[in-house]
Amino acid sequence: MTVLDLAGFIASLKDLAVEAGFHTHDERHFVETYSMRQAFEIDLHPETACGGPLDLHLSLDIEPRTMMSFEDEVVSLSEDELPSEDLVVQLIFSWSLPPLENRPDLLLLATEIAGIGGTDLPTEISAVDSFPNATDSPQRSLGVVGRLEIPIATIYVAEEAPLIVAAFKRCILISNYLLDNAQIWMEIS
Repeated sequence: MTVLDLAGFIASLKDLAVEAGFHTHDERHFVETYSMRQAFEIDLHPETACGGPLDLHLSLDIEPRTMMSFEDEVVSLSEDELPSEDLVVQLIFSWSLPPLENRPDLLLLATEIAGIGGTDLPTEISAVDSFPNATDSPQRSLGVVGRLEIPIATIYVAEEAPLIVAAFKRCILISNYLLDNAQIWMEIS
């Protein structure tokens, strides 16, 4: 028996995403039968970009050892004590755009996105250049990843954490920035 309501937490994440201005389209829950590791995934996109080109993939991966450590701590507490915030899980936000014809300056993009994400949502920028044919010019695919550490105690208490609300506000700002620039980046010269 688990002390965490993970399904309820994922449902509250979806509600926060909708309140922030996202549409949710798909949700997956994986359980690895050998290790009992769990992964939750939610596919989102901003309401203003229902037809594309931007997608946001939200994932939460929970290791069984972390869960068992947290359960051991909760069982040892008295009724009026709250668990510590030492054990955390990562909530990962991954944005993706289709191949771009006009490649953005990655350093400039990284600093602008970091300014939008702030300390609430640290981000990483990556790009992959691919060549459909040997004689074609490269096509650049852009990826943005934001990581948020959430104390498991927050999931246990089942309260709306200000850090998660702030992260979703930053997510919509990053999404809007990427959408505003996507048309320029995707134009054929």
